Amino acid sequence: MSESYAFIGLGHLGGNLAASLIRHGFAVTVVDRDPTAVERLVALGATSANTPAEAAARTGNAISCLPSPKVSEAVLAGPGGLLEGLPKGGTWIEMSTNGRDEILRLAALASAKGIETLECPVTGGVHLAAVGKITALVGGDAALYERHRKAIEAMCAKSFLMGPVGSAAVIKVITNMLAFIHLVAAGEALMLAKQGGLDLAQSYHAIVASSGNSFVHETESQLVLNGSYDIGFTMDLALKDLGFALAIAEKSGVPLELASRVNAMFEQGKAAYGGGAWSTQIVKLLEDAVGTELRAPGFPARLEI
Repeated sequence: MSESYAFIGLGHLGGNLAASLIRHGFAVTVVDRDPTAVERLVALGATSANTPAEAAARTGNAISCLPSPKVSEAVLAGPGGLLEGLPKGGTWIEMSTNGRDEILRLAALASAKGIETLECPVTGGVHLAAVGKITALVGGDAALYERHRKAIEAMCAKSFLMGPVGSAAVIKVITNMLAFIHLVAAGEALMLAKQGGLDLAQSYHAIVASSGNSFVHETESQLVLNGSYDIGFTMDLALKDLGFALAIAEKSGVPLELASRVNAMFEQGKAAYGGGAWSTQIVKLLEDAVGTELRAPGFPARLEI
């Protein structure tokens, strides 16, 4: 019998990761505040529990995918949290994006109760998570990683053990910082093409085949050109991740001029469109400033693989 896991947090990302586990034959017990999200996973073969503690007691291992360190701490150590249910020797796999200091502090809380921690944030986007092709960035003990590798590989096409707990938080924040910088750059490139009188669809494909291409241009530019902007990731989440990057930079004495400017732009985007707006709408700031939309036929409203 495959190992069983509690899975806490069934949002855009977590719901897809949990579904991949179920598809690969793992026994999964789910908990989420949204009953519709729980029902969706139960229909795929999961069982449900009322609290993280109940789910963890049933399974012995727990995975969480949550929107902020504050929520992660509540799910781990709050009333009815994972530490009340996980047995000594159990594992907490944290797939949320945290800062290095946050994950180290939370892992210490778990360790005090005899629980081992594997940090496992993912990168690549919700659309890749939906088909099990996302990438896992892992921090923790190598033997613990091997123990849970089958589950990680059921959810993720690639995984990289970066070092001890805290290491994955640093590389995850770096990759997200790059993604937001690339997104702003892609928007500026497309606007120059538009104002230069070029066909935007042809410009998109030319950039894909050029030295200026990026993963973000290949994916998120399509959602801008469609007009949906629906990347499944919000302005608030982008600002959280950029904040982590800037905090690491301040502590280590690295001047991040580009990241600081992009962070300020995302603050503008939040002010203009709200923290719940899709992060891809950062390009709408430029569209609004110029007074023209970046649209072309033939691009999808959502990314599919």
